[in-house]
Amino acid sequence: MNEQAPCPSLDDCSIVACGTLRREMRRLADTGFLDSGRMFFTAPGLHEWPKQLEKQLVRQARKARALSERVIVVLGEKCYLDFDAGVDTDALLARLGKEFTRVRAKNCVDILADAETRDRIAGDAKTYWLTPGWLEHWDYIFKDWDAAMANETFPANDKAIVLDAVGYYDEMLETAPERILRICDWMKLEIEPYAVSLERLKQLLCECAQRQEGTLGESSRR
Repeated sequence: MNEQAPCPSLDDCSIVACGTLRREMRRLADTGFLDSGRMFFTAPGLHEWPKQLEKQLVRQARKARALSERVIVVLGEKCYLDFDAGVDTDALLARLGKEFTRVRAKNCVDILADAETRDRIAGDAKTYWLTPGWLEHWDYIFKDWDAAMANETFPANDKAIVLDAVGYYDEMLETAPERILRICDWMKLEIEPYAVSLERLKQLLCECAQRQEGTLGESSRR
């Protein structure tokens, strides 16, 4: 979002997003930036089950397209990968049509804070990044993980940081501190909250809308 490229209106856009970002997307709707009636979500954490993600993404994408000519997909490029078919997120969306434009980010963490920002936040510490949605849906996302997988993954880091734009960690600390302790114990890592804004997400959405305007304008000239 800048003077040369102001954010196009998102009023006529529908959104399909991963359920791990539901709180952030709802917050943008609460502020009037998005239309809550045009938002659709897949279940959280389906990168662990690509076939389920494909099924839900296609279903929600069709619902979104029925309401809007333009659909923005809030999903990272690495969130879906069908190893057998060699199909990634963008290849799957290409099958659905040019009306679908994905935010340019690698995953939900990258959607909230880019690599440069994360490097600054982490300093020299090797960090496992989380979002509020991961904490909220922890038991579901990691339901197929055993202790061996957890021990191989999490302790390789110095700490975990949750990028919190909605105050969820503080809410959790007040209402369910034992849950935070249980997650930390399972990860064998301390979790630190870091407050971020929703500006990165808003910028990614606006950039998608700008690309869509260009695509639709080009199509109309043919």
